[in-house]
Amino acid sequence: MLSIDPSSLAVPKLHSYLLGAVAPRPIAFASTIDKEGQVNLSPFSFFNVFSSNPPTLIFSPARRGRDNTTKHSFENVKEVAECVINIVNFDMVQQMSLSSVEYPKGVNEFIKSGLTPIASEVVKPPRVKESPVQMECIVKQVIELGNQGGAGNLVICEIVRIHIQEDILDQNGNIDPFKIDQVARLGGDWYCRVKPGLFEVEKPNTKLGIGVDQIPSDIRFSKILTGNNLGQLGNVEALPDETSVNEYKLTELADLFIDLEDNPSLLEQRLHERAAQLLEEGKIQEAWMTLLAFNN
Repeated sequence: MLSIDPSSLAVPKLHSYLLGAVAPRPIAFASTIDKEGQVNLSPFSFFNVFSSNPPTLIFSPARRGRDNTTKHSFENVKEVAECVINIVNFDMVQQMSLSSVEYPKGVNEFIKSGLTPIASEVVKPPRVKESPVQMECIVKQVIELGNQGGAGNLVICEIVRIHIQEDILDQNGNIDPFKIDQVARLGGDWYCRVKPGLFEVEKPNTKLGIGVDQIPSDIRFSKILTGNNLGQLGNVEALPDETSVNEYKLTELADLFIDLEDNPSLLEQRLHERAAQLLEEGKIQEAWMTLLAFNN
């Protein structure tokens, strides 16, 4: 494994490692305004939400590594302590990227990107009409992490108004991850579209899972099951009882046991392969009964 002292690297190389490793990153599409009323619109992927009460976002317009200059967004929030954080989805990703061009100060990126400014209700900077979620913010604090090229500037923002397009909500009024269709930033020129890769992982804090350490050793050290599979198996409160396992064996696994009764090694392999497929389908109890059937 490559082991690196960050202080030994040139900033651009370290920057590329960090962007490649810490990914995907959400994108803060920040609209700001200076004291003269000139609007700026720019994306930042050093960004996330850090509190619900008070609702707080932080984004970081870092100093440029090549010449140590600062970005207009950073200068603007120090002049007018307000911004709008617009969420980026797939339908606007190319226009968002175009807005990141380093136009001279005073050039309006709304105009350059073809995106539509609409008035905010609380703050001065406009919102991006095409964005599925727009968050008006008051800048509470700006923390400068350094004065050299590549240094971040943490812009701590309290959300004072949220606007959500209703067509991205599900039947319960929650944001539907398929409908919002967000994009995220990777390293280099790479992005990812969230929707095609969506999958669910059941939260373990809803119950006390038995843990991987409690999985029988012949299953835990399987050559077929992956670490993800073991995590799923360990996230159950209790193993299926012997009666349930035997019933499942007689109804769902009988043919397999009959066909391979003279080849226990291959039978175990096939059971583990079947369990792995069941786990991919989210059928945890069925996978457990399949695995436990071998020794019943």
